[in-house]
Amino acid sequence: MKLMQFYVDDLIKTALTEDINYIDSTTDLLIDEKDVSEAYFVAKATGVIAGLDVALRVFELLDGEIEVVRHFKDGDEVKNGDIIAEFRGHTCAMLKGERTALNLLQHMSGIATYTNKCVKLVEGTNASIADTRKTLPGLRPLQKYSVVAGGGRNHRYNLTDAAMLKDNHIDAYGGITAAVTELRKKAGHMLQIEVETRNLDEVQEALEVGANVIMLDNMDCKTMKAAVEMTAGKAKLEASGNVTLENIREIAETGVDIISLGALTHSVTAFDISMKWKK
Repeated sequence: MKLMQFYVDDLIKTALTEDINYIDSTTDLLIDEKDVSEAYFVAKATGVIAGLDVALRVFELLDGEIEVVRHFKDGDEVKNGDIIAEFRGHTCAMLKGERTALNLLQHMSGIATYTNKCVKLVEGTNASIADTRKTLPGLRPLQKYSVVAGGGRNHRYNLTDAAMLKDNHIDAYGGITAAVTELRKKAGHMLQIEVETRNLDEVQEALEVGANVIMLDNMDCKTMKAAVEMTAGKAKLEASGNVTLENIREIAETGVDIISLGALTHSVTAFDISMKWKK
């Protein structure tokens, strides 16, 4: 997955503008603008890196002459004490960009690290780990990129990508069969249809009407296993709801194809990374 540079640059500029109203009252009044320093990012825990180029781009936008040496790349695992990257440039630029760069790198690496834990827990099963649309406004591309860096896969990016009939769509329209049938009449041939189901009767109905993907919403593992047997590969099955590190292996062993977790993006813990000065 590739992040578009114009999106990254616009996001960074917005973050820097938010952080520096007019001047940096500490740096601009204290440090000579010609002063040059060296610094580095260091991991304070074990995890997976994501967003390194995004973080370093913060300094590049502030200092076009900065020199960077990368020791790791996105998707790599780092351990406590590993030097992730080193850089040399104007002191003022690095001090002004430090918090913005770390905010992005820590958040993105936190997502990649949590995703990777989930991926490792389901190894050897048929299940892949996927994100959801439960992302922070304006950060969706970064967050979904980080999921991929951690070994996961992306669900739809937005409401245009696929037709997904959630419980409220179904209840509002009058049922699974009616809703899917009407969608088939109006949608182009490229549009995939996913149906959220709450019990085995709804799974059977979604299967009979030809849903491409069937979501098993908040079902227990016994019910999900029955849904797998019922479906017999005629549609992709996505397990969703109340998925944790403690139960994800058991869910994967039911035979579902996809396990989606909003927690990958909406409640992840930042990965501990520091920026240190070379004295």
